[in-house]
Amino acid sequence: MSRTKQLLPIAIALFFGWLTLLGLVFNLPSVVTDLTLGWAGLIVAFALVLGVLNLFAVHLNRSFRKRNLYSLVLVLSMLAVFAIAILDRMGITENGMRHYFDWIQAPLEAALASLLAFFLLFAGFQLVKRQRTVWSMLFLVTAVLVLVADVLLVTSWAPPQLNEWFIRIQDIIQNVIVMAGVRGLLIGVALGSILLAVRMLIGLERPYNK
Repeated sequence: MSRTKQLLPIAIALFFGWLTLLGLVFNLPSVVTDLTLGWAGLIVAFALVLGVLNLFAVHLNRSFRKRNLYSLVLVLSMLAVFAIAILDRMGITENGMRHYFDWIQAPLEAALASLLAFFLLFAGFQLVKRQRTVWSMLFLVTAVLVLVADVLLVTSWAPPQLNEWFIRIQDIIQNVIVMAGVRGLLIGVALGSILLAVRMLIGLERPYNK
C-alpha cells in the first residue's frame, strides 16, 4: 500500500508532464492541452487563495494573542484592499484599486527603492572597511558613480562636460557591464530550469513528495 502511495503521484506527474510536452511539440487535440492547462490554472488559483487565507489567519492570531503591531497592520491592510475590490466590483466606487496603487503602493515601492540605494552604498563602505580587495573597491566605486550620475541627471549645477562624462560612464555600466551580468544570470536560470524539467520528466526530481 505504501509503495502504491509513492508511485501514484510520480505516475500522475510524469503523465501530465509528458502530455504537456507532447502538446507543445506535436499537434495534439486542443481539448487535451486546454483541459490540462485549465486544471493547472484552477489548482494554482486554489493554492493562491489558500495561501492568502493562511497568511491572514496566521497574522490575525499573532495580532490578538501576541499583540504584534506589524501583524495587525497587515491584517487591516488585507481587509481594506479586499473591501476596496468588492466595492469596485459592486460599482459603489470607481477605480478604487487604481487609487490605492497610485497613493499607497507606488509611494511605498519608491521609498523602498530609494532606501536600497543607500543600503548598497553603506554596504560598500562596510565591505571596504572589512575587506580591502579589488572587488570591494570596484563595488564601492561603481555604486558611487551610478548614484552621482543619477543626481547629475536631475540637477543643473554641475558643468555640462562633467555631467556628460558621468552620464557616459553610467551608460557603459548599465548597458555593458550590468547587461552582461543579467544575461549570464538569465542563461544560468534557463539551464537550471531545463535541467529541473528533465529530471522531473524522468522521475528523478520529486518535489511533490516533499
